[in-house]
Amino acid sequence: MKAHDGMYIDGAWRDAVGGDTIEVRNPADEQVIATVPAGTAADIDAAVRAARAAFPGWRATAPTERAAKLAALVEQLKAQADEIAETITAELGSPKSFAANVQTGMPIAVTASYAQLAAEHSFEEQLGTSTVLHEPVGVVGAITPWNYPLHQITNKVAPALAAGCTVVLKPAEDTPLTAQLFAECVDAAGIPAGVFNLVTGLGTVAGQALAEHEGVDLVSFTGSTAVGKKIGAIAGGSVKRVALELGGKSANVILPGADLAKAVKVNVADVIRNSGQSCNALTRMLVHEDQYEEAVRLAADIVAKYVPGDPNDEASRLGPVVNAKQRDRVRGFIAKGQEEGARLVTGGAEAPEGLPSGYYVRPTVFADVTPGMTIAQEEIFGPVISILKYRDEDEALEIANGTVYGLAGAVWAKDQETAVAFARKLDTGQVDINGGRFNLLAPFGGYKQSGVGRELGPHGLTEYLQTKSLQL
Repeated sequence: MKAHDGMYIDGAWRDAVGGDTIEVRNPADEQVIATVPAGTAADIDAAVRAARAAFPGWRATAPTERAAKLAALVEQLKAQADEIAETITAELGSPKSFAANVQTGMPIAVTASYAQLAAEHSFEEQLGTSTVLHEPVGVVGAITPWNYPLHQITNKVAPALAAGCTVVLKPAEDTPLTAQLFAECVDAAGIPAGVFNLVTGLGTVAGQALAEHEGVDLVSFTGSTAVGKKIGAIAGGSVKRVALELGGKSANVILPGADLAKAVKVNVADVIRNSGQSCNALTRMLVHEDQYEEAVRLAADIVAKYVPGDPNDEASRLGPVVNAKQRDRVRGFIAKGQEEGARLVTGGAEAPEGLPSGYYVRPTVFADVTPGMTIAQEEIFGPVISILKYRDEDEALEIANGTVYGLAGAVWAKDQETAVAFARKLDTGQVDINGGRFNLLAPFGGYKQSGVGRELGPHGLTEYLQTKSLQL
């Protein structure tokens, strides 16, 4: 597994200021596969200075030229797609097919969408006698998580570059190798020096230094709500712009008359994908009391088909979680569910059989879950499904909206009109209707403590723009 021993700053790989390193482990066998430098505030400062120096030139670059550079980046990502997917499997534990089709394929498509938007977006509009200019915010500090290591990078970097901003990226310490491959693609695409910079390091050191740096104009962070609150406070202290995509506890509401078997099957697949490590996973399944036990039975039968295994095995559909801390955290939630009286239908806190090493968790289904239970309120970030019962639509709505989160959700009904009517009442940023497909041009982001701002499509682009009105 290839790893750089330096930072990508101002168009070149350069030595880190300090000598500390971070070990990258394969979560399937717990072995160290690489080391990367642990950046310090000094490394962040060098990267921000490079981004600041490159900003005037990139800002002045015509949108069509920025679009052409993004299109070149797309081609480089395509050329490196196999290596990127293999790297994601190695450092995150994503099964091979998921790593290739979703973890790699989706961010390439996102980058391509911003190449098109950069060329087509109107960066100027007329409002009465005023001309309104949409200008880049400046230097962006992007802090990304490990669960979708390339996708989370492109969600921030692609729109920022399309808008005319320059970027300093601090990726998650668990998945830095994917970020290094992205930097290689940026370099090969001919994006000017300093426009994109990469500093690997710990969140408490490099991440905090980036959020605090006076040369950063906007901080874009994806991760836990707890850390997001801290970054929001830091940014607010210096009046920085901030974009936060945070936690979720999404509900899948299955209304009477819906295709129950299909709704349950899609729900289980949604939670199991990426070993449950998706902030928008539909971890709370809400079912009418008349269909409740049938839904529980269906969920148990479907989950039984997802057997934890080696992510390099083509047949494997469920790999490990990212690290030992995450494994122990998820197992702790499972134990808490049992302690609070939820019915364990399948799975459990014990290690899966036949796997002598690796950070694996049994896919788990709980029934008889009540809204106040810990597993119904807190983000678990693992392959754990809670099935809750409701009497009528009013109670279903109350349960669905009854958390501090509001990132995503789903509604199943006998017809689209009924599902849409219910979805309009949900306090959440995105709702799938009867299994509606993901749209990479639609805005993604949360209500309440699930975040501030939106990613993807034109709404994601505008996060990196500020307005100036010329009064004529």
